[in-house]
Amino acid sequence: MNYLAKFLYVISIKKTELILIVFLFLAISLLDAIGIGLVGPFIGLAVNPGLIQQNDVLSGFYSYVGLQDTGKFIALLGLIIIITFYLKSFFYYQIQNYVYKFCYARQVKLRLRLLNAYLAAPYTFHLRTNSAHILQNIGNESANFIYSIAIPLLNSVANAFVLLVLLLLLAKTDLLATVSILGLLLIAIIPFHYFRHRVARWGKEGLEANTETLRITNHAIGGLKETKVIGCEEFFKAQLSNQTSKYARAASRFHVFQLLPRIVVETLLITFVVGFVSLSLLFEQRAESLVSVLGIFAIASIRLMPSASQLINSMSLLRNNEPTLDRLCLDLKELEQSETEGLVKKSRRAFSENSVQNPSGRLKSPKTTLTFRNTITFDKVSYRYPAAASNALNDVSLTIHKGESIALIGKSGAGKTSLVDVFLGLLIPQSGDIQVDGCSVYSELRSWQNLIGYIPQSIFLTDDTIAGNIAFGVPYDQIDQQKLDSAIRLAQLSELVSQLPEGVQTMVGERGTLLSGGQRQRIGIARALYHEREILVLDEATSALDNETEQLISESIRSLSGTKTMIIIAHRLTTVEYCDRIYEMDQGQIINSGTYQAVVLKDHMPQL
Repeated sequence: MNYLAKFLYVISIKKTELILIVFLFLAISLLDAIGIGLVGPFIGLAVNPGLIQQNDVLSGFYSYVGLQDTGKFIALLGLIIIITFYLKSFFYYQIQNYVYKFCYARQVKLRLRLLNAYLAAPYTFHLRTNSAHILQNIGNESANFIYSIAIPLLNSVANAFVLLVLLLLLAKTDLLATVSILGLLLIAIIPFHYFRHRVARWGKEGLEANTETLRITNHAIGGLKETKVIGCEEFFKAQLSNQTSKYARAASRFHVFQLLPRIVVETLLITFVVGFVSLSLLFEQRAESLVSVLGIFAIASIRLMPSASQLINSMSLLRNNEPTLDRLCLDLKELEQSETEGLVKKSRRAFSENSVQNPSGRLKSPKTTLTFRNTITFDKVSYRYPAAASNALNDVSLTIHKGESIALIGKSGAGKTSLVDVFLGLLIPQSGDIQVDGCSVYSELRSWQNLIGYIPQSIFLTDDTIAGNIAFGVPYDQIDQQKLDSAIRLAQLSELVSQLPEGVQTMVGERGTLLSGGQRQRIGIARALYHEREILVLDEATSALDNETEQLISESIRSLSGTKTMIIIAHRLTTVEYCDRIYEMDQGQIINSGTYQAVVLKDHMPQL
């Protein structure tokens, strides 16, 4: 029952849909039983036509159709049975078609649900979760959930119905023989039940090996330049070989194990049929009905064997993929039911309420923003990372005026990045507040974030065109050319674009590898400008550049001074010389503030 509860939570199915599927499986099982149940009497009639007169229903139907030849009447019954089987096969196909469409539609919804959950998750979740885990869940495990859990579980229900109905039919035909078959099936199931924990362990080993394979590949390819220069290809090859070998070992054991149900069930049923015929012939009283009974049992066995083997196979598959179910269920419950951070639900609700769909079904970014006219105020903001021994921020208070440029300086670990992450709404403070013109940003977190453009040290660029990267998150057919041109001009990218044969349609390569560091940073600035963000946050945006390129980027940033409110983290203090106010931080607190001359040029300023 615990397995079923987790399954229903992950698949998020309505009760009416589940009842409909169960009803359809029951209907097809009854059709199976009716079709097979008619075969025995038909064979009996073919052998002994005199039975027609001995059965009131057949006798009445015989009189009704008005046929004088029992041979023709039996042929008519045969036609009815054939039509019944055709109808059963047609309905079986339609039901299976519905089930598969339903399952793969749920896969689409599950992937969207996972993506939405991960996007709306607290930033701290991503700080402690490897991206390979998230990619594995959205890509592979969501597909595995449908293919190896949802479909086998529904097929198990179908096969269980078929077996139950057929066993009831066979019990009515010959109780002793049915009890014998049931006993043989139980004998077949016992060994598989005994190995259930080993099957689950193989599934866990395979899942962990797959995740590690993705993580190792990400590391090797993601740091390709370093990998080649250092010459550590063999290190990654050895790691990958180890994990793929683990997966191959677990997968091969399970797939070989899956062959056993068909072999065992087939062998036992053949043993039953031969034994049943042999024993029946020893007793004259059973020999008379042997033909019709064997007819029913023979046809039923055609259906019983695959149903029994598929049921056992499905149960093994469900057990083997229980780690997948546990992982998806655990992540979804943690992200959708978390109460550890006071404003997580509020921020998630803001995310979902402001995410609207256009007619094509694609999500559009919400456009509502807070009104920012005068000041942004940090009011005694404190933050501590989960499981940390001390606060990363301690009662930080400061005021930023519209159009002002401020800089955060201090040693590594002083709290600058933590303060910016709180400012961005990625971390929710345990105490204190951030207000825009007296209004708390946490009442409209998504609207607050729509005011901010973030330019980190390493700009994230997709393997797309310059235009696509500047208008990041906007479909090509919705890119505003006027806004694009303005952003390019203000970010001082016009010269670069004019020199490229394909202009803004030039591909930048994966992570912008075809561009220089300075060009990537200017695309980051252009991105913030295209999306018309009033506040720009630059997190060491020039620290990885050479002096000449840094000067060019600084000029681009300086040209925006007065028109944009800017918050700058910098290690190179020359880049913050033009800022209106400098805040020096240490151990999560602001220890000094003032102009560049008052804070940076004073004699006791520590070397950074």
